Amino acid sequence: MTTTTSAIPVFDYRVQHAALKNEILEAVIRVFDSGQLILGPEVRAFEEGFVRYLGVDGYGIGVGNGTDALAIALGALGIGIGDEVITVANTAIPTVSAIRMAGAVPVFCDVNPATCLMDVDRLEGLVTNKTRAVVPVHLFGNVVDMDAVMDVAGRHGLEVVEDCAQSTGATLRGRATGTFGDVGCFSFYPTKNLGAYGDGGFCYTARESVADTIRKIRFYGCGKTYYAEQEGLNSRLDEVQAAILNVKLKYLKEHIEKRRAIARLYEDHLEGAVERVKTTTGAEHAYHLYVIKADDRDGVMAQLKAQNIGAGIHYATPVHLMSAYAFLHGKTGDLPVTEQLAGRVLTLPCFPELAPEAVLRVCGAVNNAVE
Repeated sequence: MTTTTSAIPVFDYRVQHAALKNEILEAVIRVFDSGQLILGPEVRAFEEGFVRYLGVDGYGIGVGNGTDALAIALGALGIGIGDEVITVANTAIPTVSAIRMAGAVPVFCDVNPATCLMDVDRLEGLVTNKTRAVVPVHLFGNVVDMDAVMDVAGRHGLEVVEDCAQSTGATLRGRATGTFGDVGCFSFYPTKNLGAYGDGGFCYTARESVADTIRKIRFYGCGKTYYAEQEGLNSRLDEVQAAILNVKLKYLKEHIEKRRAIARLYEDHLEGAVERVKTTTGAEHAYHLYVIKADDRDGVMAQLKAQNIGAGIHYATPVHLMSAYAFLHGKTGDLPVTEQLAGRVLTLPCFPELAPEAVLRVCGAVNNAVE
């Protein structure tokens, strides 16, 4: 029987929007009044501002969405038809669809059972003479062991494209995700730690030649004139979304700290019987998602639902078992850790405006459910 207690959603942007509404509307109106709706000053300001946020020198290029960011990055690095790209299967579909957009073949690495991230000890064993790149996924806001990834990549001459869709704000030994590999790719989908009010994506690279190629690809393959120097796409960060992101970027550090405070509440008030996902040693987790593991996940979710508490699953089906990718001949048993986790992971509510009393209510419900 469902209670009448107020709902706790997994995510809700509206409280944050209410606080920033006037600033955001001013920014949007400024764009409309500017006469520049495509690749104007707001996009340039955001590209520069987000690179400063990452704390590095280099180049930032705004693109249409996170999927395009990955596909364009791979293309700019020369990854194409028949090349193998190693990644994981416990990720959002776009990680894999981007590899396919580039014409490459995904090869799946199993994951570490504690962190749910790429098991870097297995990475080298997957390298063949067709392997050209690695796409580590910084899932949930945690960080893959990038030192180990870069070591393998360096010894085998592989490109590294970081999937940072969920890791904006995360660091490893003080260094931001997206700054270890050849290109770091970010998503600004509304649910992300830095979310637009629509789609948006970003590529960061320290390599000037790669940045120039990414800029060309996002704009039909054109350089400084309307003349295609190579094949390209139409994938540009929208000027209106950039204006919104410029407003929200000012508050990003504060919002990440609020996510971490929520995670600390979970850590302090979930009982020992509740199994947590571990944070990588040396990492500062950004808590895009707060994830636990439950043997009776359906039972836990049912009890949460009965108490008007939202929960999610990231992700219920590994990509290698989805029918769209049957041509890769993946089968049950190929990635035993990935497959086992797919039946156990459970996402609890976690967003900056979530009140402490709501977090405690979630903790109580979960504790009762796993007793």
